[in-house]
Amino acid sequence: MLFLEYPKCTTCKKAKKWLTDHEVSFEDRDIKEENPNAEELKEWFGKSGMPLKKFFNTSGNVYKELQLKDKLPTMSEEEQLELLATNGMLVKRPLVIGEDFVLIGFKEADWEEKLA
Repeated sequence: MLFLEYPKCTTCKKAKKWLTDHEVSFEDRDIKEENPNAEELKEWFGKSGMPLKKFFNTSGNVYKELQLKDKLPTMSEEEQLELLATNGMLVKRPLVIGEDFVLIGFKEADWEEKLA
């Protein structure tokens, strides 16, 4: 299982502690140091069953600076995936990538259901 995080993010720290406390083994990856590429994002998006917008960190500075709230609706899926691949800070985190599921953000109930 892959756990993508931004180590300075408090939500990511809580999520990582939850994984450790529940003895869930995972491979850790710093989303800022090693940004997901477009191919990975496309695969995860397909696996997640969620709208692509959920993969964007809508409360992040980069999202706001690029005025993506207005631009995303007019962009194709391919363009959105390419954009996400340009900067790890655009990607919502933490992300957990399992064999047949993807968890975006940290909602304890969802994590409990999939991982515990």
